[in-house]
Amino acid sequence: MEFRERLQRAAARGQQARDERARAEAAKALSEEECRRLHSNYRLVLNEHIESCLKQLADNFPGFRYEAVVSDRGWGAAVRRDDFARTAGRRDSVFSRLEILVSPHNQYHVLDVTAKGAVRNKENFSRNHYQLLKDADLDAFRSLIEQWTLDYAEQYAASA
Repeated sequence: MEFRERLQRAAARGQQARDERARAEAAKALSEEECRRLHSNYRLVLNEHIESCLKQLADNFPGFRYEAVVSDRGWGAAVRRDDFARTAGRRDSVFSRLEILVSPHNQYHVLDVTAKGAVRNKENFSRNHYQLLKDADLDAFRSLIEQWTLDYAEQYAASA
């Protein structure tokens, strides 16, 4: 085999390797886009459930105000309440808040829901649950959101 022929074959192998890399990167980009779409769909479904649960909490405890939350930490909702308390003849203001968020899409392809709460100025409520997008069970997330809301309601009712 002549050098020229070997050179042409080497060039052809190099071009094939480049084409395979390009196809692999395109497939990876598609899967990345698919993950973003899936996360977005899950986020919308879970946000509706968060909204429903927190609005019911606000209806059950007069004085709580519902607010939608969109921040760099995620999307979701919160309820908050500001009260006045008398201690030793002084008037103090106390706040209570529950916030449940679905974290933004990340490079690890994880669906993550977090809840943080405070009851009468004490931040004593923190929950977190995550699953890989491909394995995510929306019913499990819905159940957890409901349970977290009930747990917070119980803590708030016990403190009031």
